[in-house]
Amino acid sequence: MSKRIEAKYKIDRRMGENIWGRPKSPVNNREYGPGQHGQRRRSKLSDFGIQLRAKQKLKGYYGNITEKQFKRVYKEADRRKGDTGEILVGLLERRLDAVVYRAKFVPTVFSARQFVNHGHVMVNGKKVNIPSYQVKPGDVVEVREKSRQIPLVLEALESAERDLPEYITADEAPTKVTFVRQPTLDEIPYPVQMEPNLVVEFYSR
Repeated sequence: MSKRIEAKYKIDRRMGENIWGRPKSPVNNREYGPGQHGQRRRSKLSDFGIQLRAKQKLKGYYGNITEKQFKRVYKEADRRKGDTGEILVGLLERRLDAVVYRAKFVPTVFSARQFVNHGHVMVNGKKVNIPSYQVKPGDVVEVREKSRQIPLVLEALESAERDLPEYITADEAPTKVTFVRQPTLDEIPYPVQMEPNLVVEFYSR
């Protein structure tokens, strides 16, 4: 399990933004960074610093993705034809843990990874326990029948904090969705502005 699970809100404070839009974020009360030096005035960032920050924010948003995993997704996006930044966020949204989070099966991106790891999720009727699994358009993602009464799932489904994005459609059962298509940047419900073009510039140096 990633160390970031316990300190996830430090990302918010380091960025000075509530990147998941959650009501519990400490940024809602104080926008300065963590630690005893957090209230120091922020120095002006260089171009490299701005690009690094954009990369850290996007990577941090998806929870426990390592730098190696994130760079692998970037390389795949760069290999494909089209706008690399758009393709990058589209591939990140196709991760199974991201789809589980968007489907409101769990309340956070961190719990989504753990939920998948523990074998609570099926894709097209088969159990998949790999958070980075790439969901394809038309795939049906659902919570296993044995897992549907887990308090975490019930809490998330009842929450009005998030809505399903247009690229995911709900089935008759609230614990079953269909992934319709790979989304574009403007379709992804990020609570803060993400700048994948700066991430591309960071890796293109």
